[in-house]
Formats: sequence, C-alpha cells, structure tokens
Amino acid sequence: MPLLIGVLLIWYSYHRSTPEQIDTTIAYMKQVSPWLIFLSILFGILSHLSRAWRWKYIFQPLGYKPRYINSLLTVLSAYFINLGIPRAGEVSRAASISTYEKIPFDQSFGTIVAERVIDLLVLFSLIAFVLFFQTDELIKFVFKEDFSFTKLLAVFALLFSAAVMGFLILKKSKLPVAVKLKKFSQGVWEGFWSLKKMSRKGAFLVHTLFIWGMYVLMFYVVALSIPETAKLPLIAILTAFVVGGLSMSTTNGGIGIYPIAIQQILLLYDVPPESGLAFGWIIWIAQTVLVITTGFLSLVLLPIVNRK
Repeated sequence: MPLLIGVLLIWYSYHRSTPEQIDTTIAYMKQVSPWLIFLSILFGILSHLSRAWRWKYIFQPLGYKPRYINSLLTVLSAYFINLGIPRAGEVSRAASISTYEKIPFDQSFGTIVAERVIDLLVLFSLIAFVLFFQTDELIKFVFKEDFSFTKLLAVFALLFSAAVMGFLILKKSKLPVAVKLKKFSQGVWEGFWSLKKMSRKGAFLVHTLFIWGMYVLMFYVVALSIPETAKLPLIAILTAFVVGGLSMSTTNGGIGIYPIAIQQILLLYDVPPESGLAFGWIIWIAQTVLVITTGFLSLVLLPIVNRK
C-alpha cells in the first residue's frame, strides 16, 4: 500500500506539471556537479559504517561481541529490505545477526529498538530546534490551517490509554500466546536496557552525533549544487531536512513523497518549484541507488562471509 501511494504521488506530480516545468526540473538535475553527488553518497556511506560500529556497543552488556563485518552487512541489507516492505528491515536485521552470531532474536531486536529510540530523540531535538526558529513555516506546512494542539493531545491520550490497557491484559493473561509474547517482550526489554548498562556511552554518543552530522552534510552538499538552494540559510536547509526525514516513513524509502515534501517546504523560502523538486529528486535518487547497491551486495555477501 505505501508503495502504491508513492507511485500515485509520482504520477500526480508528473501530470500536474506543464511540459515546460518538467523540462526545467530535468535541466536543474543535469547541471548538478557529479562531485557533489559523490560527496553526498560518501557521507551516506560513512553514516552506515558508523551505525554498524555503534550497534556493537549495545551488545557488550549482553555479553556478545558480533563481528563488525556482520554488523555492517546486516545494517546495509536492512535498509535495502525496507525499500520493499517498510520496517521489515529491522526484523530481518535482528534475524540475520541472531543467525550468524548466535544471539537470541528477542535481545538483538531489543538493541535495534534502543537504537531507534536514540535516533528518534535526535530527530525530535532537530524538530524542536527548527520549530523554535521556524514555527510559523513548519506548522503551516505540516498541519495546514486546521492544526489544533487539543486534537493532537487527544489522539496521543487515546493511543497511550490503548497501550496501557493492552499491556495490563497481556500481563494478566495465561494463554500460551500471551506467555510467548511476555517472554519475547522480556528479551526485547533486556536488549533495550543494555543501553543503560553500556560501558562506552561516550563513544556511543560520538557515533550518534557523527551519524546525524553525516545525514545533514549529505543533504547540504546537494543544496550547494543548485543556485536557488545554495543561497538558503542553514536554518532553511535544516527545516527541509527535518520535513524530508518525516516524509521518509510515509512510503517505501520516501518514494514519490520525499521530493514533493522538499519542494513544498522550499516554496516557503521562495525557491522555485522546479528547482525544489529537482533538489528533492537528486537526493532521493542518489541515496536510493546507494541503498540498493550496498544492500543487495550485503545480502549476497552475508552467507559467503559466514560460510563456515
């Protein structure tokens, strides 16, 4: 379904554009420096390398020392699988490291949950930062005119209440399925809690900052290749980066929606729609090609590297 939505968005974006707008967008994409694209891809690779190394730190309190090559290949293959089925990459990542390193699946999955929580905190920090400086622009873009904090709080309250009720029912239930779920949840919690018991918290923090720094840089260098976006202040680039990041979870790898989201947010900064759309497509294509290439290669290499 998310893939279908992405394809429909591409179709919609194409058909609402005039032939002149399409030609202008393609012209912007052709004038981009290949060296800046290469630099953007390089920053993306560095972030993946750092993420694989950071993951090893979380396993240490659990008593496991996975090989770096397995950590890296499972991370890269997870990104690739997420393009096909959103969030399936996290499950396959936990399953792969569990298979090749003899780590219980529930604990390995818990370490991934811990990673995601930390990354969410960083993303929320960036959202808070751009909201502070660009409140009107971001709220206008994300929520349009019908935004209401009361409605938002009501939705969160309902979701929280449902989660609490589900937890209480699961805790008291004696059904075999519930017992298995509780055992699995306990393993996930142990994997998550390893974050607190980790000895190298400083190194973990440095890798986290490095990963997100690379994300911003791979976005920023592409902006330098288009005249209209090169003139934007850093806060505008960060705002577009945050909006683009939020849109990525809507469809498979942000297909269709990512370029449109970038285009729409840049309109608030008087960037022409053609150059904004070109900017979004360049970043999306470059990083998607990277994910497909390295991810497919990782799936092939995993059984070879672990053939013994």
